[in-house]
Amino acid sequence: MESYGDLIAADDVLLFVNAAITATGQREFRSDADTQRLSLDFLHAYMLGNYRALYAGVLALDINDHNATLIVRRLLETAHEASAEQRVAEGRLIAGRLALLPPQRVYGLFGALRRSGVNNRRTRALLRDWLASRPDLAFDAVKYRAGLKRALRHAHLVPGGGEIGPFLFAPFSRPRYETPILEAWRRAHFEQGAVYELPYTVAEGFAARHGIPRAVFLERIAPRLTRLEALRLQEAGRRAKAGAVAADLSRMPLTRLAGYVLSLPVAERVARRAELTGALRAAAGRVAGAHRGTWGRVTAVLDDSFSSYGSGVKRRRPLAVALACHHLLEALAGGYRGLWTSGCQDALLAHPVGPTPLGARILDALETAPDRLVIVSDGWDNAPPGLAGEVLRVWRTRLDPGHRTGVVHLNPVYDAEDFDVRRLSASVPTAGVRDAEDVPALVEIAQFAAGRTGLAELTAYLDARARRLTGGGR
Repeated sequence: MESYGDLIAADDVLLFVNAAITATGQREFRSDADTQRLSLDFLHAYMLGNYRALYAGVLALDINDHNATLIVRRLLETAHEASAEQRVAEGRLIAGRLALLPPQRVYGLFGALRRSGVNNRRTRALLRDWLASRPDLAFDAVKYRAGLKRALRHAHLVPGGGEIGPFLFAPFSRPRYETPILEAWRRAHFEQGAVYELPYTVAEGFAARHGIPRAVFLERIAPRLTRLEALRLQEAGRRAKAGAVAADLSRMPLTRLAGYVLSLPVAERVARRAELTGALRAAAGRVAGAHRGTWGRVTAVLDDSFSSYGSGVKRRRPLAVALACHHLLEALAGGYRGLWTSGCQDALLAHPVGPTPLGARILDALETAPDRLVIVSDGWDNAPPGLAGEVLRVWRTRLDPGHRTGVVHLNPVYDAEDFDVRRLSASVPTAGVRDAEDVPALVEIAQFAAGRTGLAELTAYLDARARRLTGGGR
């Protein structure tokens, strides 16, 4: 039987997981960046100090990159406080997570460790192994030049490949390089044609140096763009009349694509309805995969109130998550209905407006007798306040005590004051969500919060995810 302390530990871990999924230390609709960072730093310190093994285990979950790097950094900075067994387990989790992080995040992480004076043997070994796993270190030497140089110096490593070391530390000591991308970088200093052989972020600086017109540059660099670079530059290319810069929307990640759609003027969304809706459904279908159509009857309550605007640095992010969830749930469901808080009937035209009448919309949703009710909202039920929680309480305790309808609340916004995502009801599980792509896994996690989850059960789940991350090792 679980002790009271174990139950508290399980609740603390679930609270931290919600924060690690949603919080990025940036301004939100109801709190500034400093408040967000202070709240998040406290949670990291609390978890590391009280539940080190569980804190490390969270690396195996679908947390955001910001919190993953914070966990790795804190574990490495406090390696002397861990037992030998903990260091082995942490090393495997860290290595597994580093392999999933974008390279710029990893280089930034090792830069932060350098500034903190962390240079122990384990840190050097992790960096060495991560660099050895990079598919093209010459590409990194060009695109992430400063970060790679700092990392190598800090860890006292000699880069593999005969040309990478001279390129990084004495780039003009050789008249030419055999490695094509290194040679392109050298030639780009005096030859405009070589600019278009480089990654976009590097080529952009050379284009400015050579005075290449923006429209010409965007048109010629288009084949070198990544999917996300193409998405960001599509509208810039159109304004510059460089029609060649066009993103293949059907291949874009679902939540990113939803954010892009919401950034377009309403008139353009209407004009491109078939293209945009098709792209969103294709992205949702890829995420649903083998689970497509297996969730039974699903009704979603989707928050498009004014607070779904987010903030200047996370513009329309909560609404983008809701729009992406709308299309994903449509793909997962056997039968689907989406209800927006504003009463909007056309998801493609959603925009942040009005109060948040969650209670009324939840009543409407329950009348459809779904197998699953999914609520995507920041949890600020204010029209009238508290109605959603009361509706859910009565439904769960009196009208559906047998749980014929599964209900889950997905919240894309971290509430810095409460150190958690805002909940609607104690009777309904709540999980933080950052990307709609993670919804199937988050619904699984949310079930741990349906009651007083035991620590043993939660630890077993973390262990299973850790084995998946590390390829079966413990």
